[in-house]
Amino acid sequence: MATQLSLTGFVWKNLLRRRLRTLLTLCGIGMAIGAFVGLVGFSNTFEHAWLQIYSSGGTDIAVIQQTFLNTSLDESAGQKLKALPEVEQIAPMIYNVMDLTPEVNSLVYGWKAGSYEFQSLQLLSGKRFRDGQPEVMLGDLLADNLNKKPGDTLEIQGSPFTVTAVFHGGSGLEAGAVVMPLDQLQQLSSLQGKVSTIHVRLRPVPAGESPDKYLKAAETQIEAAIPGSRAVPAAERASNNQFVRLAHASAWGTSSIAVLIGILGIANTMAMSVFERTREIGVLRALGWKKKQVLVLIQLEAVFLGLGGGILGVAFGWCALHLLALLPQTANVVSTSFSLTLMAEALGIAVFAGLIAGAVPAWRGAGLSPVEALRHD
Repeated sequence: MATQLSLTGFVWKNLLRRRLRTLLTLCGIGMAIGAFVGLVGFSNTFEHAWLQIYSSGGTDIAVIQQTFLNTSLDESAGQKLKALPEVEQIAPMIYNVMDLTPEVNSLVYGWKAGSYEFQSLQLLSGKRFRDGQPEVMLGDLLADNLNKKPGDTLEIQGSPFTVTAVFHGGSGLEAGAVVMPLDQLQQLSSLQGKVSTIHVRLRPVPAGESPDKYLKAAETQIEAAIPGSRAVPAAERASNNQFVRLAHASAWGTSSIAVLIGILGIANTMAMSVFERTREIGVLRALGWKKKQVLVLIQLEAVFLGLGGGILGVAFGWCALHLLALLPQTANVVSTSFSLTLMAEALGIAVFAGLIAGAVPAWRGAGLSPVEALRHD
């Protein structure tokens, strides 16, 4: 017990000896962990927004092309789906990201005018578009950004479209989206007769049958009816579509670079600390401290820096999410709350970063000869 107290006392003493350096190191790892919390938290809420699209629309299964190179389905596959006993309704659709102005780009959906997806939308003004007509509906956030209302004209990729309605969606993503006739988006995307996916709403689960078993049976029937397709449950599709995967990859990639910079900051601090305390380490070794104790001492300092920076980073990330929630461009997508899992991941990464950063300085310090250390100026 006495040894542990001695180690802890040395840790605090050494960290407080160079307060400015310690503070700068804490801020460095704190900014790195803050970037992780903010970016990963944003990507998680982005995934949740996609899940809201499926749940608010009542979609149970998304049918997509099984191969990676060919990402589109024949629209005619919808007729085969309608014939399946488990299927109640289908909604073929295309979605894409398009530039509306030099400053504004938006998620654009192509739906049929009779799609059940409209049940999740609340029309604030105007009326639905008609199939075969150059018409669009705008989410309320996008309409405000573009200063558009029903009756106005919106140009998309050089083609004029009449705004027929402004709506409020069941998800924050829909608030900043465009919805247009499927055939019109097929023409813009050069995908005549093709769709990105076909959403499927199943009939109610028969009495006495397990929902999971019923869903699995429906997936099997769909894949058998349309060779080369995949029937993906809505929750799985929400986490695995291309936009969510890109958001997660960007968040983790950028965060990894930030954490690496934070690790280098801690490593530099610990290396300088070991160099400046060479004589002190020699005295400790001469007093009977073993190599293992010196190694643990230096690693504890690095871990304390990592943990302190992690706590600071969680606070930075929380502030970043609140800032994003105040911006009109992201207010409908970002949630200011983040899970305990994300917090635990952030602190775990911070502690691990401390261990990695302190490894080489700790090894060097533990390897110092007591005689050579005492001669050091």
